[in-house]
Amino acid sequence: MKTELILIGKTTDKHFAAGIDDYRERIGHYMPFNITVIPELKNTKSLTEEQQKAKEGELVLQKIQPTDTVVLLDEHGKEMRSVEFADWLQRKQNTAKRLVFVVGGPYGFSTAVYERANEQLSLSKMTFSHQMVRLVFVEQLYRACTIIKGEPYHHE
Repeated sequence: MKTELILIGKTTDKHFAAGIDDYRERIGHYMPFNITVIPELKNTKSLTEEQQKAKEGELVLQKIQPTDTVVLLDEHGKEMRSVEFADWLQRKQNTAKRLVFVVGGPYGFSTAVYERANEQLSLSKMTFSHQMVRLVFVEQLYRACTIIKGEPYHHE
């Protein structure tokens, strides 16, 4: 199974970027993993929040294939413990051809993206910056890979 993470805008914090790159490399030892960055929209001051979400949504949907299993990282999504996420990921590996996770822009997702999504996951009840969510997610994906393989990274 191929796994993809779609992001709106590049990671600007160099410390987060370094951590994300480290985990991307580590995840690559377990599964094909790619991060696709959709450039931030220009001249957004003239757009309403809904217009910005719609434009970002169009760009996200262009990156998604009809057979993809799409999971939005969303504050209203299902919460799981790391071990539960690993079990969930293992089941997806048996059923999904390509698993695509999406981190939305500053205002979240458009209705069209919600309609296309297969599932929504929440990383926490707390709110994180869009920069930090990326790092937290790739660490959790790596952690899930090590749990699946029975490696000692995760401790109960």
